[in-house]
Amino acid sequence: MKPEIEVIIVNFNAGDALCRCVESLFSQDEPIRLTVIDNASSDGSENEIRRRFGHFENVSVLGNDTNQGFARAINSAFHSLGPDGVGPLQETNDSRAYLLILNPDCEMLPGSLNALKCALDEWPEAALAGPVVVDRNGRTLRGTLRRFPDPWRSFVTFTGLWRLGQWFSLFRGVEMSSALPDVVTAADAVSGACMLLRIPAFQEAGCMDEGYGLHCEDLDLMYRLHQQGRQCLLVPAARVFHHQGVSSRSRPMWVHWQKHRGMQRFFVKFQSGGYPFAIRWLVIAGIWIRFALTLPMLLFRK
Repeated sequence: MKPEIEVIIVNFNAGDALCRCVESLFSQDEPIRLTVIDNASSDGSENEIRRRFGHFENVSVLGNDTNQGFARAINSAFHSLGPDGVGPLQETNDSRAYLLILNPDCEMLPGSLNALKCALDEWPEAALAGPVVVDRNGRTLRGTLRRFPDPWRSFVTFTGLWRLGQWFSLFRGVEMSSALPDVVTAADAVSGACMLLRIPAFQEAGCMDEGYGLHCEDLDLMYRLHQQGRQCLLVPAARVFHHQGVSSRSRPMWVHWQKHRGMQRFFVKFQSGGYPFAIRWLVIAGIWIRFALTLPMLLFRK
C-alpha cells in the first residue's frame, strides 16, 4: 500500500478559510490522513470543521482548552498519530512516510501535493519540500524562498538595501531578490505556510521547538535540518494560495511581539555565540528597535 501522507493543520479563528483549506487537500488525489488541532478558537471554526468533515474516517479533530502556540500544537498532534508519532501505515525508518504541515489559511492548487512528494522521492538527501506561495492574483509572496537570517542579511532586508542585491552580492538580504527558479532547487529555507517533511527526518530533528510562540519556528526547524546535512527544496510545480493574516488579525499586537521574540530566540540559539558580547547585544537591541519602529504602522492598519 502506498504510504499515507499525514497532514496537520493548526487552527485558530481561521473561519471559512479552514474549510476551504481542507477542501483543497481532498482535491489533491493523494492518500492523506488529516489531523486538525484547534487552539481554543472562538469563531466557531472548530465546530464547523467537525460538522463538515468530522465523520470522515481519515479526519481527526482535536481541541485544546487554551492556545498552546503553533509549535506545541504541531508536536501534540504529531504524537497523537500513533507510536513515536507514526500512523499505522508507516514505519519510522520509512523515508517515504511524509508529514504535511499546512496553515489553515492556505489552499493547495491542483497537483501541488503530488509535486512536493515527487520532489522528495527524487531527492533522497532532502528532508523538506515547499511550494511557491502566491496571492489571489498569482503573484509570488515574500518568504517563498529565503536565506537563513544573520545580523547583516536582516539589516539589509529591514533597511531596504536588499534592492541593491541584484547588482552587489554584499547587499543580498534574507529574501531572494532575483526571479525564482523554474525547476526543483535546494534552498536554505522555504515558506513555513506549507511544508512536506520526511517523518524520520522530522523526528531526528526533534520535531518543532516549543520555545517559539508564533513565527520563526519554521526557520528553526529548517536550520536544524541543515545542521544535519539535510536539504530543503523549493518546488515550482507546486503552488499554494496563502490568505495571510487570517488567524492573526484578531490579535495583531501579540503576533507582532511574538515575531520579534522569535527573531531573538533564533539568533541567540544558533548564531549569537559566534559574535562578541557587544555585537550580540547590538543585534538584540536592533530586533526590539525594529519592533518599536514598525508597531505604529501596525496600529495604523488596525
